[in-house]
Amino acid sequence: MKRTLVIIVALILVFSLVACSSSSTEIPSLEKENMPAEDSNASEEIKPTESKPNDSEPKSDGIAFEELVVVDNDECTVKITGIEPDNMWGYTLKVNLENKSADKTYMFSTQSGAVNGVESDPFFATEVAPGKKSNNDISFMDDTLKNNGINEFTDIELTFKVYDTNDWTSDPVALETVHVYPLGEEKATKFVRESQSTDTVLIDDENVYIVVMGYTNDSIWGYTVNLYLENRTDKTLTYAVDEVSVNGYMADPFWAKEVRPGNVAFTSISWSDTTLEENGITEVEEIEMLFKVYDSNDWMADKLIEETVVLNP
Repeated sequence: MKRTLVIIVALILVFSLVACSSSSTEIPSLEKENMPAEDSNASEEIKPTESKPNDSEPKSDGIAFEELVVVDNDECTVKITGIEPDNMWGYTLKVNLENKSADKTYMFSTQSGAVNGVESDPFFATEVAPGKKSNNDISFMDDTLKNNGINEFTDIELTFKVYDTNDWTSDPVALETVHVYPLGEEKATKFVRESQSTDTVLIDDENVYIVVMGYTNDSIWGYTVNLYLENRTDKTLTYAVDEVSVNGYMADPFWAKEVRPGNVAFTSISWSDTTLEENGITEVEEIEMLFKVYDSNDWMADKLIEETVVLNP
């Protein structure tokens, strides 16, 4: 019985070895049938069907991004080194900053920003000591973009400003505007808002377009008028209000908004609960205000708009 078992086990091992030997010879033969005929140029003709990514090229969630030098002068350097679309703080640009000064601390900041032509300031500012470098993130945490259907960043516009932290009155050592195209410049898109039946158009001319989109009672900011602004000029414009009253009581919201050439903005004018309570206002029935629009860089020039508007929420 033992001899029989030994013979059976031996036969199993033999058949296993034969099968392994057969498979090891058949697979290469199948591959060889698909290979080009061997000749002196065979090695040059065989090319990979898919190129491998360059490990030295910064990538982020499928976005290939080449380092972009925004500023490089005797005083400082600003580089955008990468993109993180799904950063926990929002859509994020990675930046490398260098202070080349021997004795001055510089503040590196973004003076303004826009996404797909919609004003959206990431409110970035950081100090870098003399002779030092810094890696930082510039994140867009503005829910206004997403709430208005902007889920893909195709054109990011940023204006960088670098200045002496201890002397705000001095001229900046760098002031530069740059466009970043995460998907390539050919795929850059401009946001276009569709008019709504609930819109109240305040002003619509060749220079500006001002619309009241609606009213909300915000738990933090108070009673709020939601606005949509368009700048149809080639100048940076400031939108502001003056002589504001609510239900006949003077109530200045201290509001102003800057919009760069060709851009649009979503913004709000708010009155705190305290302001309304002090004037005995329990329900907003009428808002009257003098709307002004003027060139941000020339306050002395004639205003493009200076018109009194009345709202009845």
